Amino acid sequence: MAIWPPDRASLKRPAYRSLAQALVRAIEAGEIRPGDRLPTHRDLAFQLGLSVQTVGRAYEELTRLDIIAGEVGRGTFVRETRVDTRQPWHRLRANDPVIDCSMLTPVTSDMHAERTAAAITDLAQDLPPDVLFSFRPRAALARHRQVGTDWLRRCGIDAHAEDVLPTNGVTSAMTVAMMTAVSPGELILTEFMGHHTLPSLTRYLGMRLGGLPVDAEGIDPDAFDHACRTMAVKALYVIPNGLNPLARLMGRERRERLCDIARIHDVLILENDAGGPLIPGRPPPLAALAPERVFYFTGFTKCLLPGLRFGYLVIPETYVSSAVNRHLVTNWMATALIAELATRWVADQTALELLAWQQSALRRRNQIAARALAGLPHDAVPNGMHVWLPLEGPWREEAFVAHARHHGVAVAAGSAFAIGDGPHPKGVRISLGAPDAADLAHGLDIIARLVRDQPEPAMLTL
Repeated sequence: MAIWPPDRASLKRPAYRSLAQALVRAIEAGEIRPGDRLPTHRDLAFQLGLSVQTVGRAYEELTRLDIIAGEVGRGTFVRETRVDTRQPWHRLRANDPVIDCSMLTPVTSDMHAERTAAAITDLAQDLPPDVLFSFRPRAALARHRQVGTDWLRRCGIDAHAEDVLPTNGVTSAMTVAMMTAVSPGELILTEFMGHHTLPSLTRYLGMRLGGLPVDAEGIDPDAFDHACRTMAVKALYVIPNGLNPLARLMGRERRERLCDIARIHDVLILENDAGGPLIPGRPPPLAALAPERVFYFTGFTKCLLPGLRFGYLVIPETYVSSAVNRHLVTNWMATALIAELATRWVADQTALELLAWQQSALRRRNQIAARALAGLPHDAVPNGMHVWLPLEGPWREEAFVAHARHHGVAVAAGSAFAIGDGPHPKGVRISLGAPDAADLAHGLDIIARLVRDQPEPAMLTL
Protein backbone atom coordinates (compact mmCIF):
# COMPACT_ATOMS: atom_id res chain seq x y z
CA MET A 1 0.00 0.00 0.00
CA ALA A 2 1.33 3.42 -0.94
CA ILE A 3 2.17 5.73 1.95
CA TRP A 4 1.84 8.98 0.02
CA PRO A 5 -0.48 10.72 -0.35
CA PRO A 6 -2.07 9.61 2.92
CA ASP A 7 -5.71 8.68 3.36
CA ARG A 8 -7.53 11.60 4.98
CA ALA A 9 -9.08 9.17 7.50
CA SER A 10 -5.60 8.04 8.66
CA LEU A 11 -4.64 11.50 9.87
CA LYS A 12 -4.93 12.01 13.63
CA ARG A 13 -5.30 15.24 15.53
CA PRO A 14 -3.49 17.55 15.31
CA ALA A 15 -3.77 16.99 11.58
CA TYR A 16 -0.73 19.11 10.64
CA ARG A 17 1.57 16.96 12.77
CA SER A 18 0.10 13.71 11.46
CA LEU A 19 0.51 14.98 7.90
CA ALA A 20 4.15 15.89 8.57
CA GLN A 21 4.80 12.43 9.98
CA ALA A 22 3.15 10.80 6.96
CA LEU A 23 5.43 12.74 4.63
CA VAL A 24 8.49 11.66 6.64
CA ARG A 25 7.38 8.01 6.44
CA ALA A 26 7.03 8.35 2.68
CA ILE A 27 10.54 9.79 2.42
CA GLU A 28 11.99 7.04 4.63
CA ALA A 29 10.22 4.41 2.48
CA GLY A 30 11.64 5.87 -0.70
CA GLU A 31 8.28 6.86 -2.18
CA ILE A 32 9.44 10.47 -2.10
CA ARG A 33 13.11 11.19 -2.72
CA PRO A 34 15.46 14.11 -2.01
CA GLY A 35 14.94 16.66 -4.77
CA ASP A 36 11.31 15.72 -5.42
CA ARG A 37 8.90 18.61 -5.72
CA LEU A 38 5.95 18.54 -3.35
CA PRO A 39 2.38 19.67 -4.14
CA THR A 40 1.52 23.26 -3.42
CA HIS A 41 -0.28 24.02 -0.16
CA ARG A 42 -3.53 24.58 -2.06
CA ASP A 43 -3.27 21.46 -4.22
CA LEU A 44 -2.50 19.15 -1.29
CA ALA A 45 -5.21 20.75 0.85
CA PHE A 46 -7.80 20.15 -1.93
CA GLN A 47 -6.59 16.57 -2.46
CA LEU A 48 -6.85 15.65 1.24
CA GLY A 49 -9.82 17.77 2.20
CA LEU A 50 -7.78 19.84 4.64
CA SER A 51 -7.44 23.57 5.10
CA VAL A 52 -4.59 25.38 3.39
CA GLN A 53 -3.48 26.53 6.85
CA THR A 54 -3.12 22.92 8.05
CA VAL A 55 -0.93 21.97 5.10
CA GLY A 56 1.05 25.16 5.51
CA ARG A 57 1.74 24.39 9.15
CA ALA A 58 2.88 20.84 8.31
CA TYR A 59 5.26 22.20 5.65
CA GLU A 60 6.50 24.83 8.11
CA GLU A 61 7.36 22.17 10.71
CA LEU A 62 9.26 20.10 8.15
CA THR A 63 11.09 23.21 6.93
CA ARG A 64 12.24 23.93 10.48
CA LEU A 65 13.63 20.40 10.65
CA ASP A 66 15.51 20.93 7.34
CA ILE A 67 13.63 18.05 5.74
CA ILE A 68 12.02 20.22 3.04
CA ALA A 69 12.81 23.67 1.66
CA GLY A 70 10.84 26.24 -0.30
CA GLU A 71 12.39 27.99 -3.29
CA VAL A 72 10.86 31.24 -4.48
CA GLY A 73 9.20 30.80 -7.85
CA ARG A 74 9.89 27.05 -8.01
CA GLY A 75 8.01 25.38 -5.16
CA THR A 76 8.79 23.16 -2.18
CA PHE A 77 11.33 20.35 -2.42
CA VAL A 78 12.53 17.46 -0.26
CA ARG A 79 15.96 18.25 1.15
CA GLU A 80 16.99 15.59 3.61
CA THR A 81 15.51 12.67 5.53
CA ARG A 82 17.81 12.97 8.50
CA VAL A 83 18.43 15.73 11.00
CA ASP A 84 21.96 17.11 10.75
CA THR A 85 23.58 16.36 14.11
CA ARG A 86 27.14 17.13 13.11
CA GLN A 87 27.01 20.33 15.15
CA PRO A 88 25.72 20.31 18.74
CA TRP A 89 23.58 23.40 18.28
CA HIS A 90 20.64 24.47 16.15
CA ARG A 91 20.79 27.46 13.84
CA LEU A 92 17.74 29.36 15.02
CA ARG A 93 16.17 32.42 13.46
CA ALA A 94 15.83 35.54 15.58
CA ASN A 95 12.04 35.19 15.71
CA ASP A 96 12.05 31.43 16.24
CA PRO A 97 10.03 30.65 19.42
CA VAL A 98 12.22 27.65 20.29
CA ILE A 99 13.67 27.20 23.79
CA ASP A 100 17.34 26.78 22.90
CA CYS A 101 19.10 24.24 25.12
CA SER A 102 21.45 23.15 22.36
CA MET A 103 24.37 25.58 22.74
CA LEU A 104 26.58 25.60 25.84
CA THR A 105 26.30 29.16 27.13
CA PRO A 106 26.43 30.82 30.55
CA VAL A 107 23.41 32.46 32.15
CA THR A 108 23.29 36.19 31.40
CA SER A 109 21.28 39.14 32.68
CA ASP A 110 20.91 42.90 32.43
CA MET A 111 23.72 43.15 34.96
CA HIS A 112 26.19 41.74 32.42
CA ALA A 113 25.23 44.40 29.89
CA GLU A 114 25.50 47.12 32.54
CA ARG A 115 28.95 45.98 33.69
CA THR A 116 30.17 45.79 30.10
CA ALA A 117 28.85 49.25 29.23
CA ALA A 118 30.50 50.74 32.32
CA ALA A 119 33.80 49.01 31.51
CA ILE A 120 33.77 50.30 27.93
CA THR A 121 33.08 53.82 29.20
CA ASP A 122 36.04 53.53 31.57
CA LEU A 123 38.24 52.21 28.75
CA ALA A 124 37.48 55.29 26.69
CA GLN A 125 38.84 57.55 29.44
CA ASP A 126 42.32 56.11 29.95
CA LEU A 127 43.41 53.54 27.40
CA PRO A 128 47.13 52.71 27.67
CA PRO A 129 48.98 53.67 24.45
CA ASP A 130 50.34 50.14 23.98
CA VAL A 131 46.82 48.74 23.83
CA LEU A 132 45.97 51.07 20.95
CA PHE A 133 49.20 51.40 19.03
CA SER A 134 51.55 48.47 19.63
CA PHE A 135 52.00 45.55 17.24
CA ARG A 136 54.34 43.86 19.70
CA PRO A 137 52.54 41.24 21.81
CA ARG A 138 55.12 41.25 24.61
CA ALA A 139 54.84 45.02 25.00
CA ALA A 140 51.09 45.34 24.50
CA LEU A 141 50.09 42.42 26.71
CA ALA A 142 52.78 42.33 29.42
CA ARG A 143 50.45 43.62 32.15
CA HIS A 144 47.62 41.37 30.99
CA ARG A 145 49.89 38.36 31.34
CA GLN A 146 50.91 39.34 34.85
CA VAL A 147 47.35 40.02 36.04
CA GLY A 148 46.33 36.76 34.38
CA THR A 149 48.43 34.84 36.88
CA ASP A 150 46.03 36.08 39.60
CA TRP A 151 43.06 34.56 37.77
CA LEU A 152 44.99 31.37 37.07
CA ARG A 153 45.63 30.96 40.80
CA ARG A 154 41.86 30.88 41.27
CA CYS A 155 41.83 28.11 38.69
CA GLY A 156 44.42 26.19 40.74
CA ILE A 157 47.48 27.08 38.65
CA ASP A 158 50.54 28.84 40.12
CA ALA A 159 52.11 29.97 36.85
CA HIS A 160 55.01 32.27 35.99
CA ALA A 161 53.94 35.20 33.80
CA GLU A 162 56.48 34.27 31.11
CA ASP A 163 54.78 30.86 30.72
CA VAL A 164 51.33 32.42 30.16
CA LEU A 165 50.14 33.26 26.65
CA PRO A 166 47.05 35.54 26.37
CA THR A 167 44.76 34.26 23.60
CA ASN A 168 41.45 35.04 21.94
CA GLY A 169 39.67 32.43 24.03
CA VAL A 170 39.89 28.69 24.47
CA THR A 171 39.61 27.73 20.80
CA SER A 172 42.66 29.80 19.90
CA ALA A 173 44.61 28.43 22.87
CA MET A 174 43.61 24.84 22.04
CA THR A 175 44.79 25.21 18.45
CA VAL A 176 48.16 26.64 19.47
CA ALA A 177 48.62 23.94 22.12
CA MET A 178 47.89 21.17 19.63
CA MET A 179 50.21 22.62 17.00
CA THR A 180 52.98 22.89 19.60
CA ALA A 181 52.58 19.50 21.25
CA VAL A 182 51.72 17.29 18.26
CA SER A 183 53.16 17.01 14.78
CA PRO A 184 51.24 15.94 11.65
CA GLY A 185 50.70 12.19 11.60
CA GLU A 186 50.99 11.79 15.38
CA LEU A 187 48.23 10.43 17.60
CA ILE A 188 46.09 12.30 20.14
CA LEU A 189 43.83 10.34 22.49
CA THR A 190 40.74 11.76 24.19
CA GLU A 191 37.40 10.76 25.72
CA PHE A 192 35.35 8.74 23.23
CA MET A 193 32.65 11.35 23.82
CA GLY A 194 34.69 14.52 23.55
CA HIS A 195 35.04 18.06 22.25
CA HIS A 196 32.95 18.45 19.10
CA THR A 197 35.61 20.44 17.18
CA LEU A 198 38.45 17.97 17.77
CA PRO A 199 37.78 15.64 14.80
CA SER A 200 37.74 18.54 12.33
CA LEU A 201 40.70 20.35 13.88
CA THR A 202 42.94 17.28 14.00
CA ARG A 203 41.99 16.46 10.42
CA TYR A 204 42.90 19.99 9.25
CA LEU A 205 46.22 19.78 11.11
CA GLY A 206 47.00 16.31 9.73
CA MET A 207 46.91 14.62 13.15
CA ARG A 208 45.32 11.32 14.13
CA LEU A 209 42.62 11.16 16.82
CA GLY A 210 41.47 8.21 18.91
CA GLY A 211 38.79 7.80 21.57
CA LEU A 212 39.22 6.16 24.98
CA PRO A 213 36.49 4.57 27.12
CA VAL A 214 35.26 6.50 30.15
CA ASP A 215 33.64 5.73 33.48
CA ALA A 216 31.95 7.91 36.10
CA GLU A 217 35.13 10.02 36.46
CA GLY A 218 36.12 10.31 32.83
CA ILE A 219 38.97 8.61 30.98
CA ASP A 220 39.69 5.03 32.05
CA PRO A 221 43.37 5.05 33.13
CA ASP A 222 43.86 1.35 32.31
CA ALA A 223 42.66 1.97 28.76
CA PHE A 224 44.99 4.96 28.49
CA ASP A 225 47.94 2.90 29.75
CA HIS A 226 47.14 0.05 27.36
CA ALA A 227 46.92 2.44 24.42
CA CYS A 228 50.30 3.95 25.32
CA ARG A 229 51.86 0.49 25.51
CA THR A 230 50.50 -0.63 22.14
CA MET A 231 50.58 2.59 20.10
CA ALA A 232 52.79 5.62 19.66
CA VAL A 233 50.68 8.14 21.59
CA LYS A 234 51.87 11.74 21.51
CA ALA A 235 49.24 13.53 23.60
CA LEU A 236 46.14 13.10 25.74
CA TYR A 237 43.33 15.68 25.40
CA VAL A 238 41.14 15.85 28.49
CA ILE A 239 38.15 17.87 29.76
CA PRO A 240 38.19 16.98 33.48
CA ASN A 241 35.79 19.46 35.09
CA GLY A 242 32.32 18.50 33.96
CA LEU A 243 32.13 20.39 30.65
CA ASN A 244 32.64 17.15 28.73
CA PRO A 245 29.44 15.93 27.00
CA LEU A 246 28.72 13.21 29.58
CA ALA A 247 29.10 15.68 32.50
CA ARG A 248 31.85 13.70 34.25
CA LEU A 249 33.94 15.34 37.01
CA MET A 250 37.36 13.75 37.44
CA GLY A 251 38.59 13.11 41.00
CA ARG A 252 42.08 13.93 42.25
CA GLU A 253 43.33 10.33 42.31
CA ARG A 254 42.24 9.82 38.70
CA ARG A 255 44.06 12.98 37.67
CA GLU A 256 47.21 11.88 39.47
CA ARG A 257 47.11 8.45 37.85
CA LEU A 258 46.69 9.86 34.35
CA CYS A 259 49.66 12.16 34.98
CA ASP A 260 51.74 9.21 36.23
CA ILE A 261 50.91 7.19 33.11
CA ALA A 262 51.75 10.16 30.91
CA ARG A 263 55.16 10.47 32.62
CA ILE A 264 55.92 6.77 32.19
CA HIS A 265 55.18 6.89 28.46
CA ASP A 266 56.37 10.49 27.87
CA VAL A 267 52.96 11.65 26.68
CA LEU A 268 51.97 15.33 26.72
CA ILE A 269 48.58 16.42 28.07
CA LEU A 270 46.21 19.05 26.66
CA GLU A 271 43.88 20.19 29.45
CA ASN A 272 40.72 22.05 28.44
CA ASP A 273 39.38 23.94 31.47
CA ALA A 274 37.01 26.30 29.67
CA GLY A 275 34.95 26.84 32.81
CA GLY A 276 37.92 27.91 34.92
CA PRO A 277 36.91 28.24 38.58
CA LEU A 278 33.21 27.73 37.80
CA ILE A 279 32.92 24.43 39.74
CA PRO A 280 33.63 25.11 43.46
CA GLY A 281 35.81 22.63 45.31
CA ARG A 282 36.99 20.81 42.21
CA PRO A 283 40.34 18.96 42.40
CA PRO A 284 43.50 20.71 41.20
CA PRO A 285 44.10 20.86 37.44
CA LEU A 286 46.35 18.26 35.87
CA ALA A 287 48.67 21.17 35.05
CA ALA A 288 49.25 21.68 38.79
CA LEU A 289 50.16 18.00 39.15
CA ALA A 290 52.42 17.70 36.10
CA PRO A 291 53.36 21.22 34.98
CA GLU A 292 56.29 19.93 32.91
CA ARG A 293 53.98 18.22 30.39
CA VAL A 294 50.50 19.80 30.58
CA PHE A 295 49.28 22.53 28.23
CA TYR A 296 46.46 24.15 30.19
CA PHE A 297 43.92 26.53 28.67
CA THR A 298 40.98 28.43 30.09
CA GLY A 299 38.87 31.46 29.18
CA PHE A 300 36.04 33.77 30.18
CA THR A 301 33.23 33.02 27.71
CA LYS A 302 31.78 30.10 29.70
CA CYS A 303 32.16 31.39 33.26
CA LEU A 304 31.61 35.15 32.78
CA LEU A 305 30.29 36.45 29.47
CA PRO A 306 30.01 35.01 25.91
CA GLY A 307 31.33 38.21 24.32
CA LEU A 308 34.47 38.27 26.48
CA ARG A 309 36.47 36.08 24.10
CA PHE A 310 39.76 36.09 25.95
CA GLY A 311 41.74 33.42 27.75
CA TYR A 312 45.10 32.03 28.75
CA LEU A 313 47.34 29.20 27.60
CA VAL A 314 49.76 28.00 30.28
CA ILE A 315 52.72 26.35 28.57
CA PRO A 316 55.31 23.90 29.93
CA GLU A 317 58.56 25.82 30.23
CA THR A 318 60.46 23.95 27.52
CA TYR A 319 57.70 24.62 24.95
CA VAL A 320 57.15 28.35 25.54
CA SER A 321 59.19 29.58 22.56
CA SER A 322 57.53 27.12 20.16
CA ALA A 323 54.03 28.00 21.37
CA VAL A 324 54.66 31.74 21.09
CA ASN A 325 55.89 31.34 17.52
CA ARG A 326 52.88 29.26 16.52
CA HIS A 327 50.56 31.82 18.08
CA LEU A 328 52.30 34.57 16.11
CA VAL A 329 51.74 32.85 12.76
CA THR A 330 48.12 31.90 13.46
CA ASN A 331 46.80 34.83 15.55
CA TRP A 332 49.71 37.25 15.97
CA MET A 333 48.35 38.34 19.35
CA ALA A 334 45.20 38.41 21.45
CA THR A 335 42.94 41.35 20.68
CA ALA A 336 44.35 44.02 22.94
CA LEU A 337 41.10 45.89 23.60
CA ILE A 338 39.30 42.74 24.78
CA ALA A 339 42.39 41.74 26.77
CA GLU A 340 42.34 45.14 28.46
CA LEU A 341 38.67 44.81 29.42
CA ALA A 342 39.17 41.30 30.82
CA THR A 343 42.29 42.34 32.70
CA ARG A 344 40.54 45.27 34.34
CA TRP A 345 37.70 43.00 35.44
CA VAL A 346 40.20 40.61 37.03
CA ALA A 347 42.09 43.47 38.72
CA ASP A 348 39.03 45.29 40.11
CA GLN A 349 37.26 42.00 41.03
CA THR A 350 34.34 42.48 38.65
CA ALA A 351 35.31 39.05 37.31
CA LEU A 352 34.87 37.56 40.77
CA GLU A 353 31.48 39.24 41.12
CA LEU A 354 30.31 37.81 37.78
CA LEU A 355 31.75 34.40 38.63
CA ALA A 356 29.87 34.25 41.93
CA TRP A 357 26.68 35.34 40.17
CA GLN A 358 27.15 32.64 37.52
CA GLN A 359 27.74 29.94 40.12
CA SER A 360 24.56 30.93 41.96
CA ALA A 361 22.52 31.06 38.73
CA LEU A 362 23.75 27.65 37.57
CA ARG A 363 23.10 26.17 41.00
CA ARG A 364 19.45 27.22 40.64
CA ARG A 365 19.31 25.95 37.05
CA ASN A 366 20.60 22.55 38.16
CA GLN A 367 17.90 22.41 40.83
CA ILE A 368 15.28 23.10 38.16
CA ALA A 369 16.73 20.31 36.04
CA ALA A 370 16.81 17.87 38.96
CA ARG A 371 13.10 18.49 39.64
CA ALA A 372 12.03 18.23 36.01
CA LEU A 373 14.05 15.06 35.33
CA ALA A 374 13.33 13.35 38.66
CA GLY A 375 13.08 9.61 38.15
CA LEU A 376 14.93 9.71 34.81
CA PRO A 377 18.58 8.63 34.63
CA HIS A 378 20.73 11.67 33.92
CA ASP A 379 24.18 13.04 34.71
CA ALA A 380 25.10 16.53 35.89
CA VAL A 381 27.72 18.36 37.94
CA PRO A 382 26.63 20.81 40.67
CA ASN A 383 27.07 24.29 39.18
CA GLY A 384 27.56 22.59 35.81
CA MET A 385 26.37 24.11 32.54
CA HIS A 386 24.50 21.12 31.13
CA VAL A 387 22.81 17.78 31.75
CA TRP A 388 23.48 14.53 29.90
CA LEU A 389 20.22 12.62 29.37
CA PRO A 390 20.55 9.01 28.17
CA LEU A 391 17.87 7.82 25.75
CA GLU A 392 16.56 4.38 26.56
CA GLY A 393 14.04 2.26 24.70
CA PRO A 394 13.08 2.75 21.04
CA TRP A 395 14.06 6.40 20.61
CA ARG A 396 16.76 7.13 18.04
CA GLU A 397 18.88 10.18 18.82
CA GLU A 398 18.12 12.00 15.60
CA ALA A 399 14.42 11.29 15.89
CA PHE A 400 14.31 12.49 19.49
CA VAL A 401 16.22 15.69 18.69
CA ALA A 402 13.90 16.37 15.77
CA HIS A 403 10.79 15.61 17.81
CA ALA A 404 11.94 17.81 20.69
CA ARG A 405 12.54 20.57 18.14
CA HIS A 406 9.06 19.91 16.77
CA HIS A 407 7.72 20.56 20.29
CA GLY A 408 9.73 23.76 20.68
CA VAL A 409 12.94 22.67 22.45
CA ALA A 410 16.39 22.45 20.85
CA VAL A 411 18.88 19.98 22.36
CA ALA A 412 22.19 18.52 21.15
CA ALA A 413 22.51 14.94 19.94
CA GLY A 414 25.21 12.76 21.48
CA SER A 415 26.47 11.85 18.01
CA ALA A 416 27.87 15.39 17.67
CA PHE A 417 30.47 14.53 20.33
CA ALA A 418 31.40 10.99 19.27
CA ILE A 419 35.11 10.49 18.56
CA GLY A 420 35.62 7.92 15.82
CA ASP A 421 33.11 5.68 14.10
CA GLY A 422 32.46 3.26 16.96
CA PRO A 423 29.23 3.07 18.96
CA HIS A 424 28.50 5.86 21.41
CA PRO A 425 26.01 6.25 24.26
CA LYS A 426 22.57 7.19 22.99
CA GLY A 427 21.51 10.46 24.56
CA VAL A 428 21.26 14.23 24.37
CA ARG A 429 23.08 17.13 25.99
CA ILE A 430 20.75 19.72 27.50
CA SER A 431 22.38 23.08 28.16
CA LEU A 432 21.04 25.08 31.09
CA GLY A 433 22.27 28.57 30.32
CA ALA A 434 20.44 30.26 27.48
CA PRO A 435 16.68 30.45 28.25
CA ASP A 436 15.33 32.32 31.23
CA ALA A 437 14.50 30.13 34.23
CA ALA A 438 10.80 29.83 33.40
CA ASP A 439 11.51 28.84 29.77
CA LEU A 440 14.13 26.36 30.93
CA ALA A 441 11.68 24.71 33.35
CA HIS A 442 9.05 24.51 30.60
CA GLY A 443 11.54 23.09 28.11
CA LEU A 444 12.78 20.48 30.56
CA ASP A 445 9.20 19.45 31.33
CA ILE A 446 8.66 18.89 27.59
CA ILE A 447 11.84 16.82 27.34
CA ALA A 448 10.89 14.74 30.39
CA ARG A 449 7.43 14.07 28.98
CA LEU A 450 8.83 13.00 25.62
CA VAL A 451 11.25 10.59 27.30
CA ARG A 452 8.56 9.10 29.54
CA ASP A 453 5.97 8.74 26.79
CA GLN A 454 6.21 5.71 24.55
CA PRO A 455 6.81 7.16 21.08
CA GLU A 456 4.53 6.32 18.22
CA PRO A 457 6.28 4.57 15.29
CA ALA A 458 6.01 7.73 13.18
CA MET A 459 7.85 9.70 15.84
CA LEU A 460 10.86 7.41 15.54
CA THR A 461 11.55 8.71 12.06
CA LEU A 462 10.55 12.36 12.46
